[in-house]
Amino acid sequence: MTDITDETFEKEVIEQSKKMTVVVDFWAPWCGPCLMLKPIIEKLAEEYKGKVSIVKLNVEDNQEIAGKYDIMTIPSVKVFKNGQEVDGFVGAQSEASMRKWIDGNL
Repeated sequence: MTDITDETFEKEVIEQSKKMTVVVDFWAPWCGPCLMLKPIIEKLAEEYKGKVSIVKLNVEDNQEIAGKYDIMTIPSVKVFKNGQEVDGFVGAQSEASMRKWIDGNL
């Protein structure tokens, strides 16, 4: 799973989403629900490798992109396709619901 920054967001998310679905996990190290979601996201990133690019962006260190996408609550997870945000959710989710959500966005 790739850590992205304000500087790499365009290439790793917008450009990549023109080739395959990209899921972005907006998180922070002090966020309890983010830490609960982390192992699930990491497992799914490995399972969906080649079908979906799953990346994470630390909102503490990358406030420009977090502001651009109106990230007010974390964890926020968003899907990008064809250079556009197409779906998202806020809060920790179970592995089963995450898998269903990703499958629905393929």
